[in-house]
Amino acid sequence: MQQAIAVLDSGVGGLTVVKEVMRQLPREKILYFGDTARTPYGSRSPEQVVEFTREIVDYLVQFNPKMIVIACNTATAVALEDITSRVSVPVVGVIGPGARAALGRTRTGVIGVIGTEGTIRSGAYEAALNRLSGGKVQVVSEACPGFVPLVEDGNFRSARTREIVEASLATLRDTQLDSLILGCTHYPFLAETISETMGPGVALISSADETAREIRSILERSDQLAATADGAPLHQFFCSGDPAKFREIAQTWLGEQIRLTPVVWQVPHIGA
Repeated sequence: MQQAIAVLDSGVGGLTVVKEVMRQLPREKILYFGDTARTPYGSRSPEQVVEFTREIVDYLVQFNPKMIVIACNTATAVALEDITSRVSVPVVGVIGPGARAALGRTRTGVIGVIGTEGTIRSGAYEAALNRLSGGKVQVVSEACPGFVPLVEDGNFRSARTREIVEASLATLRDTQLDSLILGCTHYPFLAETISETMGPGVALISSADETAREIRSILERSDQLAATADGAPLHQFFCSGDPAKFREIAQTWLGEQIRLTPVVWQVPHIGA
């Protein structure tokens, strides 16, 4: 039986990573979990995000995945080290890859970061960018808590979406940044409106592409991990909330039918 790459997110945002993994690594089986019942994570405490991430990983390990991808910036910021210490397989986050991609694109050294309140509050992107650049970049950050609910509702292009995006990015538009990290995997769903708001001089950086490349690099360095089976793999998707809404968004984004299993959590405090 082919071992899967397990990808988890607070909701549908991690599907942006899944789409890129499917493109770059078409032979790899994906096991996806979207915690749609408890999204968004950005307004929750770090302790609660760590707890939720542990619960999802504990659920996914029953399927014996060969790698775990935390495709949620908030969870990556506060739970990556914890999860890495708890499992025996490689664990990949999205902040490091996103920071590297931005450094490769910026010309002025002024990089913007938008994300959830939790991600921005953690300072994880600023730390990664300064570490990777030797402190040679200027980082301008802005929390955009209104974006995730739009995506989870499937509201990607509307007058209301434009209004929220323009209001959220008003401060950043007055800066001299030339690259903007979409520091939440939900945000690529809104990329068209974000790009129109920021203008053609600002490159949008999604961590999805770079994260998929990092996954591929890990697989190539470990021959025993790479998929060898011919033919298209059968991916599996799980969600903790409304399966109909999840399926609609996933099929629109991925362009294919998905095998979806709604998950009813048995732990009493979950969903609180």
